[in-house]
Amino acid sequence: MEIGPAARRISDVLRARGPRTRSELVTLSGLSRPTVANALSELSRLDLVSEEQGPPAGGRPAGVVRLTRLAGLAVGVDIGRRHVRVAIADLGHELLADNFVALDADADDHPDQVLDLAVAQVDLALGSIAATRDEILGVGLGIPAPVTRDGRIGSPTLLPAWATLLPQEELAGRLKIPGVRIDNDANLGALAEHMWGSGRDCADLVFVKLATGIGAGIVLDGRLYRGSVGTAGELGHVTLDARGSLCRCGNRGCVELSAGGRALLAQARVSHPALKDLDELASLAASGDPGCRRLLADSGRHLGFALGGLLNLINPDRIIVGGFTFEPELLLEPIQRGLAETAMAAAVDAVEVVTASLGERASALGGVALALGVDS
Repeated sequence: MEIGPAARRISDVLRARGPRTRSELVTLSGLSRPTVANALSELSRLDLVSEEQGPPAGGRPAGVVRLTRLAGLAVGVDIGRRHVRVAIADLGHELLADNFVALDADADDHPDQVLDLAVAQVDLALGSIAATRDEILGVGLGIPAPVTRDGRIGSPTLLPAWATLLPQEELAGRLKIPGVRIDNDANLGALAEHMWGSGRDCADLVFVKLATGIGAGIVLDGRLYRGSVGTAGELGHVTLDARGSLCRCGNRGCVELSAGGRALLAQARVSHPALKDLDELASLAASGDPGCRRLLADSGRHLGFALGGLLNLINPDRIIVGGFTFEPELLLEPIQRGLAETAMAAAVDAVEVVTASLGERASALGGVALALGVDS
């Protein structure tokens, strides 16, 4: 449906920033108060916005404006090495569906099958809220590899079967929806934690995703930082030992070789051959298993070494650690020890190291944020 330019501007602000008061809309849109009022009246007549009473501001409640479901839906698709997760929200930032399916084989080696499964999961999630693809205004896709600004795999050796694909175009073609955007899963986790999670009140942060590999998303001055070609944040491939073992990325001594999920599970399975995944390893560590506790402590310290260099370079307010489920003291304290050994004291004293609050949903919710235009 066609709306005027002022109404479009207000709709774009609400889509990217979420529910806001009228005063906030004046500030964020750069429009005058009467123009904002007229735009809201236009959107209200079309049932595209609703206004609810918010918390008191200056002694009386302030109305909070949000986009309704009629304005459309935003979809986040998180493709991990062993899972596909789909989240759907309305443009008022209300989560409506969250579907998860585990994979029997690594997604790394089966892009076509995994993309087909992702489409099936999107349709399943839409069906659960009585919606159709026609209502989707945007899709954000996350994959576990660096992604260049033109949507290509930034390091083909990390995801070789996907290297010749443009995953966002493949997904868009299957969904028959043009508005698909793609990013690295850790970047999407950073977006989500900044918007709705542990980084909500923080302008400069680093989000660390610990999974099969290790990735990081960087938010500076409230905006996702992607670097010159889009591949910033590859924390797992920071070199700790230039003479160390060869990494799948082609370099030697990368953080991932000592602190990544593959390495931790391989070492833990020496004494626990039936160990299933990282969550089980973390559970054993929490229950007092000395070997698993030592593995997580060493992993945290090595992460701290890598993050120390980042701390010296960009001086963030907060480091948010997410991925698999772990007891905070098992990883956060070793990370802080590693930081203290490698970063400037003032930067170490100033930074908070905290756990992520969105858990394993972070990357899918970051896909929703990408579809909403939160990063623009």
